[in-house]
Amino acid sequence: MGAGGRDFHDFNTVFREDDSVEVVAFTAAQIPGIAGRTYPPSLAGARYPDGIPIRPEAELAEIVRAEGVDTVVLSYSDLSHEEVMHKASRVLAAGADFHLLGPQATMLEATLPVIAVTAVRTGCGKSPTSRRIGSLLRAAGHRVGLVRHPMPYGDLEAMRVQRFATLEDVDLARPTIEEREEYEEPVALGMTVYAGVDYAAVLELAQSESDVLVWDGGNNDLPFFRPDLHLVVVDPLRAGDEARYHPGEANLLRADVVVVNKVDSAPPEQVREVLRTVAAANPFATVVTARSHVTLDPGPSLAGKRVLVVEDGPTLTHGGMACGAGTVAARQEGVGELVDPRPFARGSIATVFASYPHLGRVLPAMGYSAQMLLDLEATIEAAKADVVVTGTPIDLARLLETTSPIRRARYELREVGRPTLADALAPLLRLLQRPAAFATGLR
Repeated sequence: MGAGGRDFHDFNTVFREDDSVEVVAFTAAQIPGIAGRTYPPSLAGARYPDGIPIRPEAELAEIVRAEGVDTVVLSYSDLSHEEVMHKASRVLAAGADFHLLGPQATMLEATLPVIAVTAVRTGCGKSPTSRRIGSLLRAAGHRVGLVRHPMPYGDLEAMRVQRFATLEDVDLARPTIEEREEYEEPVALGMTVYAGVDYAAVLELAQSESDVLVWDGGNNDLPFFRPDLHLVVVDPLRAGDEARYHPGEANLLRADVVVVNKVDSAPPEQVREVLRTVAAANPFATVVTARSHVTLDPGPSLAGKRVLVVEDGPTLTHGGMACGAGTVAARQEGVGELVDPRPFARGSIATVFASYPHLGRVLPAMGYSAQMLLDLEATIEAAKADVVVTGTPIDLARLLETTSPIRRARYELREVGRPTLADALAPLLRLLQRPAAFATGLR
């Protein structure tokens, strides 16, 4: 059971070469349009000459009964603990075992130091944390390979191993908005980004060109590479979620460093609640507090204007957030009216609003396909806002044609007080000065 990423990795690392197991299907959820494909023979291996079908999760019980399935493996992330058990109940009712794979079975070993950045929920601030760490490592003179959690929503064979060193590389891959959001900023900062489907091959390439690897996680998933330093980002705007979601709570319990982000925008009592939870769950972790510093690119004034805010899609949808950096920036600039996009939603965007009723006066930047991007553009045009503010990590103006001017909100992680991320990285930076010692087992 997956969402186009962790499921393929679990298959590749645990089941692909196991002669005692026959994998009869993947099921797909969370991401629109990823079912109905086939995991191709070139990736599935010699035991699967026809590949493996990828079917909608709604067909799970039917698959279990028709194929005589013994075991169903849950292989995706950012699910509440309650939702995990609802899925387990469906599996048990159909007659199969319900299984979770652990880190020992699924993490790959690198020959270089690995810093992993994960979170307890989608939208906590992993990407700006990864960028901050990458910048510190580059400032210390190291070649940084940033390995991104998979987002293989297109041609799986073509996406087996991906490498992005320039914005031109990103454009040539024809990525979705969701992929661009994770690739463009690190590349602009001088990091090489790696991603794909077969992470043993991704790791081989990345470590041949780098001094240190930064694992940039997706959702709240566990790392695919065994980390030498594991940072986990928590979000006091959603206080309590750090102990209510799978596998985010496991990340919190395993963390070497916990980054408590957004302390400037969350209510103080919620920040205190999260700090208490962290101290109780993982008292030996280093705790770094940070804020998400939001700035707005130059452009038309927002004062007294009708403004449409476009925010990061996954953060709003399965991340459960009601708003993001774009809304914060618009309010800082004295926006007159936040335009409600729901009456203007077109096509797949209208479906997104129907699926996520918590969304209000904010437009999720959904772009998992070319059609979704067209629907997003049509929705923006229909709203006829005076100004559009985008809070996504990419420059949406490069991808959309609109008659409304667009101003881009940017956000970066900034530590508050001590310890800082540089303090947390210091022992590993000293180790990087002794690569021979690392290679011979100091790890």
